[in-house]
Amino acid sequence: MAKAKPQENEYEDIPGTFVLNADGSRQGYGINMFCMSLMKDENRKAFKANEAEYLTKFNLTPEQTDAVLKRDYNRMLELGGNIYFTAKLGATDGHSFRHLAATMTGSTQEDYAAMMLAGGRSVEGNRSKSGKHDKPTKAAAAKKAKPAAKAKSKSSKKRK
Repeated sequence: MAKAKPQENEYEDIPGTFVLNADGSRQGYGINMFCMSLMKDENRKAFKANEAEYLTKFNLTPEQTDAVLKRDYNRMLELGGNIYFTAKLGATDGHSFRHLAATMTGSTQEDYAAMMLAGGRSVEGNRSKSGKHDKPTKAAAAKKAKPAAKAKSKSSKKRK
């Protein structure tokens, strides 16, 4: 019997976002275990001595191995890497998380920090890959506002 086609999750429509779900976690098991191994000094030394050889211990796909060797953090996440685990590779290379985030967003550390301090990236153009969530409709905005208004009036009555 053929497997059913997996249902697309809403979060898969968000551009630039790789949510680590169960499937991604299984796919990225080797890459995440490699990154976790870097918590031990002797493993960091062994990795730095011969990166390609060290990676053979972790049953990585060729694509995962390539992403690690190239330090392509976005590709590592796409291939099942967990951002908190892959940050250990960055730390092994002497980089801060701010450096990694700036690299992943294609900006300088200063520009990345300024963007985050200003509230993060703009939602304009970043709502969905499909375009179905690009602009909220007035009806959708009104629908969201009504439950909040009802909840507020109910809580006001309880206080009296």
